[in-house]
Amino acid sequence: MGGAEVRGHEATISEAWQVLDGVLDPEVPALSVRDLGLVRDIVAGEAGLQVVLTPIYNGCPATEVIGQAVTDALVDAGLGPVQVTWQRAPAWTTDWISDEGRRKLHAYGIAPPGRCADEQPMRLHPRDLECPRCGSAQTERLSRFGSTACKALYRCLACREPFEHFKPI
Repeated sequence: MGGAEVRGHEATISEAWQVLDGVLDPEVPALSVRDLGLVRDIVAGEAGLQVVLTPIYNGCPATEVIGQAVTDALVDAGLGPVQVTWQRAPAWTTDWISDEGRRKLHAYGIAPPGRCADEQPMRLHPRDLECPRCGSAQTERLSRFGSTACKALYRCLACREPFEHFKPI
């Protein structure tokens, strides 16, 4: 492949990454698929773009919607044709959520997960969970599951507001 073609592919890949910053997760619309760390790779070739995604978990009901949203956004940006492939190993982890994504979760009212390296993975009731609304650590778990299986429902004892916590996995 000649130098001009390589630069063209690099520019296309760079533009594709930027486009994916605007593809929101259907279950947590405060975060993009990039914020969540779902986009593993983008490869440009003569046949178009191949986007490699990792689902949050096998059987996640949003997987098909996310794949279609990624395809639609890239095609609408003039970067098609697009092929989405799903890479299930290594399994997705909340450690892949970007720092910006964690900030967005907090601003949206969802307590972000701790880093798995910093706490026991899959802990269903983390200690000192801070309320994303008032910052109090006086919280209680109401349910192991929130609006989705990857979140738990909590209530702040200080401000009395309910909130969800994105579980670390």
